[in-house]
Amino acid sequence: MGLSLWILLLLLHFNEGIHGVRFTKNPSNQTVTQGNMARLGCALEGLSEPEIIWMKDGEKIYITDQMYITLDAHHWETFYSVKSVQQQDAGKYWCEVEYRGTIISSEPAWIAVEGVPHFVEEPEDLATFAGEPFNLTCAASGPPEPVEVLWWLGDQQKGDFMPSPSVLFVKGVNDSVKFYCEAKNARGISVSRTGTVHIKVRPDSPRDVKVHHVSDLNITVTWSPGFTGHSQLSTCTIQVSKGSGKKVKLPDLDVVVPPFQHVFGGLHSYSNYSVRIRCDNEVGSSPFSPWVDFHTPEAAPSAAPKNFTFELSEQQLTLSWAALEQEELCGRLLAYKVQWNQGGENQDPLLFKDNIARLSGAGRFFNATFQVAACTNAGCGPWSQPVLVMPVSATQAQTQRGHIWVGLLFGLLVATMVGLLLVVLVRNRGKETQFGSAFTTPGTELPVSFTAARSFNRQFPELPETTLDSLGINSDLKAKLQDVLISERLLTLGRMLGKGEFGSVREAFLKSENNSGQKVAVKVLKTDINSSSDIEQCLKEAAYMKDFHHPNVIPLVGVSLHRRAQQRLPVPMVILPFMKHGDLHTFLLMSRLGDEPFAVSQQILIQFMLDIARGMEYLSNKNIIHRDLAARNCMLNENMSVCVADFGLSKKIYSGDYYRQGSVSKLPVKWIALESLADNVYTTQSDVWAFGVTMWEIMTKGQTPYPGVENSEIYEYLIKGERLKQPPDCPGDIYEIMHSCWSPVPKCRPSFQHLIDQLELLWAKLNPAPVKEPLLYVNLEEEDGEQASGPGADVGTRSSEDPSWGVPWQCVGIEEDEKDWLMVSSGAAFAIGGDYRYIMGPCGGGIDEESRRSDDGLSEDIRDEEEDIIINV
Repeated sequence: MGLSLWILLLLLHFNEGIHGVRFTKNPSNQTVTQGNMARLGCALEGLSEPEIIWMKDGEKIYITDQMYITLDAHHWETFYSVKSVQQQDAGKYWCEVEYRGTIISSEPAWIAVEGVPHFVEEPEDLATFAGEPFNLTCAASGPPEPVEVLWWLGDQQKGDFMPSPSVLFVKGVNDSVKFYCEAKNARGISVSRTGTVHIKVRPDSPRDVKVHHVSDLNITVTWSPGFTGHSQLSTCTIQVSKGSGKKVKLPDLDVVVPPFQHVFGGLHSYSNYSVRIRCDNEVGSSPFSPWVDFHTPEAAPSAAPKNFTFELSEQQLTLSWAALEQEELCGRLLAYKVQWNQGGENQDPLLFKDNIARLSGAGRFFNATFQVAACTNAGCGPWSQPVLVMPVSATQAQTQRGHIWVGLLFGLLVATMVGLLLVVLVRNRGKETQFGSAFTTPGTELPVSFTAARSFNRQFPELPETTLDSLGINSDLKAKLQDVLISERLLTLGRMLGKGEFGSVREAFLKSENNSGQKVAVKVLKTDINSSSDIEQCLKEAAYMKDFHHPNVIPLVGVSLHRRAQQRLPVPMVILPFMKHGDLHTFLLMSRLGDEPFAVSQQILIQFMLDIARGMEYLSNKNIIHRDLAARNCMLNENMSVCVADFGLSKKIYSGDYYRQGSVSKLPVKWIALESLADNVYTTQSDVWAFGVTMWEIMTKGQTPYPGVENSEIYEYLIKGERLKQPPDCPGDIYEIMHSCWSPVPKCRPSFQHLIDQLELLWAKLNPAPVKEPLLYVNLEEEDGEQASGPGADVGTRSSEDPSWGVPWQCVGIEEDEKDWLMVSSGAAFAIGGDYRYIMGPCGGGIDEESRRSDDGLSEDIRDEEEDIIINV
């Protein structure tokens, strides 16, 4: 069976090769009356199943119901029919078939449609000058032929029928007029479309004039042409004027159109301009369009500040310079950037709002070189000439040179007189010695007396008990601490729990008078700190804590003084309760990254937030600004309740409701509110900002805020409206609460009492669950091997998440000038470069960075470098 089929196919292929492929029937020419049917046919021989295509005037005809008639096994016939022939069906027709990559075509045939004339060339609209002669053309054809044409101009017949094609000569018209033509043959009359003769006039003024900014000093103007006046526009004239009110007209600019747009430059930055346009055709110019006002964007200043001078005193260095003119500024002044070089190394640049800067610690600026540049939103301008700071200014040196010679001459005169006097005395002395004389009477003794600067005791007796009187602190602070002073002999210091900026935290055992005792944590000031001011700052923290009585605020156990041999001042020690579970930040990190990670329920996380909010609400009611609220400064007691701790940066407010930073302090940049970064102003609302960041730490289980954003970029990041991104596992209602804490307007942030109410509602919505879960004690060991850390231990981690925000701030009752802060900023400090942490006032000063690491033993990839800034004012 298979062999027979193969033989049959071979025979079929052989037959195709013998006979070949050819058309045995071609379509025939036809003349068809309009409305009748036309039918064309083709026959093809040599293919078993051909696909025959019909073509008309070079284009394929798409037939949906094409039929094939089999004449024999390799001979096929097909037809193309038009049921009702119209004039558009007239044309050249043929068949095609593809065979082995070659197109085989039939002979062509024509269908001619017999009926009323059809127009080959109809009248077109025409534009001409008034009274100027012109020609009109009309052509029509049959069949049947001949075809004659008759012209109509307006309502008047022009002449009689003339053979097609026909050209009508018109001597000219003064107004627009309509025209058309009629074509006649034996079958009837056809009427052409109606054309219009337009009279050319001046164009109308351009429309939709718009200005698009391309770059700082180049703009793009676009417009739409108005009525062209029936004549193509050739050029347009652009007029630009500068200034508001009385304008200064700039030279006209002629541009070829189309396109109807133009890019031009040469404008000044940050200036008001107006533009208007007119267009021309061959008749004349259009009226000008209305003036369109626009404002060029800012650019970097074009000049450096002049008259850069300095004044140096024992306490501070004062820099001053002349403000730039508006044309030199090229924008709105954002800040002045001061760059300085010390010992061949560039230091961090400083930013100032005004053209004066006062920097404390004048001695550290000796031999430093300073330069200043003005900055706008677009960037900073050129640097001024460098100024070298010397102990005596150049002006003073020049003044003193005039007195040097006088001093030298006077000194020479004095030296001469002293020399003569000595010669006389030596001679007299020689005479007295020679003759046995003396200046004093016999038996008289000269008295000798001295005072010992330091005494020594080689027996090394026990150092006397230290009192507060030996510290040199003020009397008010001494009175507050007198009743909490604990003798040093009652303390036994143990292992170190953590290190901070000013000292360390150690485990200790405190004995009482009845020989009972308790484990405590002791904050010890660094032994190499000998300044009374540092000691007083440490004791102020204890004084604040003395009056704290709240379950969510760490209390004070007492204060002790460690006497050091051969040292004038003792080392103060602040005694605190021992927090069994360490700081909250370490606890959160261990839940994620410890050797045995464990789950912390959302109820417990919200309970942590509630504890902190209640503690901060208590502090705010006592007029205390914490200024360093963060998870690392919140401690977990044995009941897993959070206590707010570490009041080293706290300030008590005695008047008003704000505190302005005015001394050197180390501040945690990523927890500081926007207004504190800008103006060094701290309020309870700035503590609310830090509470929002602490909420974010809790929800991310101890991640570092603003992952990927450097300290130097924080101010720029916040001023643009960016905020911390919603953590992946954080519900939207919790994120809305923390995001409300970061409103750029302080008065729009919630109070701590309002935060407590919101968090209590969220906690109540969750299914009740034990707050103190056993799994939370995985970081505990036996009493002798506890891994908890006391106040001051800092541990952290870094995250790669990109910060973002999308929750709008709402606020009622704010001033108009504060509403702008609720909008996303336009990037005020974006283009300055260098250090954006602060834009300082005239009292701002140097900036430095401090990073502290805790000794908690965690691997490097989960360490949190506590990034601080020193602000010198």
